[in-house]
Amino acid sequence: MTSTTPDLSGLVAELAELLGERGVSVDLATRERASVDGCRLSPVISAKLPLGLADAVAYPATAEQIAQVVAAAVRHGVPITPRGKGTGNYGQGIPMAGGLVLDLSRARTIVEVGDGFVTADAGAVMAMIENQAWSAGQQLLMYPSTAQSTLGGFLSGGSGGTGSIAHGVIAGGPFVIALDVVHATGDAELVHVEGAAAQPYLHNYGTAGIIARATVRLEPLQEWRAFYASFDDFAQALSILREVGDLEPTPRLVSADLATLADALPANTGIPKGRASLRAILDAGAVAAASALVESAGGVVEEVREGAQEIMRLSMISYNHPIEWLQKAYPGTYFHVEVGGDALVERIDEVHAVYPGGMLHIEAQKGRPIGMLAGEYESEEAVVAGFAALAELGVNTHNPHQWYVDVEIERTRALKAETDPLALLNPGKLPAPTPETAGSNPLMVSGASA
Repeated sequence: MTSTTPDLSGLVAELAELLGERGVSVDLATRERASVDGCRLSPVISAKLPLGLADAVAYPATAEQIAQVVAAAVRHGVPITPRGKGTGNYGQGIPMAGGLVLDLSRARTIVEVGDGFVTADAGAVMAMIENQAWSAGQQLLMYPSTAQSTLGGFLSGGSGGTGSIAHGVIAGGPFVIALDVVHATGDAELVHVEGAAAQPYLHNYGTAGIIARATVRLEPLQEWRAFYASFDDFAQALSILREVGDLEPTPRLVSADLATLADALPANTGIPKGRASLRAILDAGAVAAASALVESAGGVVEEVREGAQEIMRLSMISYNHPIEWLQKAYPGTYFHVEVGGDALVERIDEVHAVYPGGMLHIEAQKGRPIGMLAGEYESEEAVVAGFAALAELGVNTHNPHQWYVDVEIERTRALKAETDPLALLNPGKLPAPTPETAGSNPLMVSGASA
């Protein structure tokens, strides 16, 4: 029987029986840690904290236990906020309505590495999945810049990352083969969905179903190199960014930054201080062509490194990670906006001028570059005011300083009506219907994770 009145004590008692005493906690410090995600990257959201506090935290260790915990929470009428590592999302993992935080990080079994696929529970760490794939002579089609994030978090909150030049974003792309999801019903069980039927559960923060296990695509392992180049100025790096991204075999990643980032990063011989930087994960067969492009633009190839650890280390300086390093080096200074379009290359001085202290981190993609435009934070109003100026330059924008589902909103709302009739799944993350929330945002290509 399902309760319409939350019964937290009853739920905690049931979970202690199901998971053991260490499988559920009501300790305040534990609840506080489980109630914050990567939102501190956003000064806008940080100014609004705290936004919610868990009443309890559960730690299921298998996909089957995830389903059992959700069923128990529904029977006791307690809201459920799923959580992976809480690394990349900006508020999407905060329990706005209190209730139960479902920490999936212990459900980390890699079930099977097969020919062209891997199946793993939601808490499996992306770096570990990639390592096992490499051992089998294969590789993930993509993984997030936060490589220590979880598979379920990446699929629920992320959009793309290392590998997206060739394979696009998670939603609508070839990456996800099948999911085992859990709906918010009193007899919740694993529901297996494949192909197109799996797509509505991606990038909606668990608001319409919680991903408990996933099967994602692998491809044959390539001989990758971590490629580092530097330039006197950023314009030189920009001048070849799209050409490097268009090399064949297709690079896994191509990133570039002003010297400001080099000065903020820990010492790295591939990224000399005081110089603009271009970094790429290249197929060994493309290194010579990339080197020629760098030299033609007046740059210097600093280093070419081999090995899985070197490849992963370079991934960790991509997408939103440069913003993290800037914020560490200059606390309280920077915010960022996700941006895209050829104007990032062709009108860079005007783009930089939109925000005080503006500086672009850029990523090559097929068709158009994307990036993170950083600026000195003044106010939320100043951040939003810059969107119109960027649009006039031909720059697409996405505002990361909010916690709502903002892709396929109507589809998510329709699915949720069937799978979460009591509206217990991650309350506060699905916006109310308005003309402004009826569409989707195609720019979502960040390496966000949960």
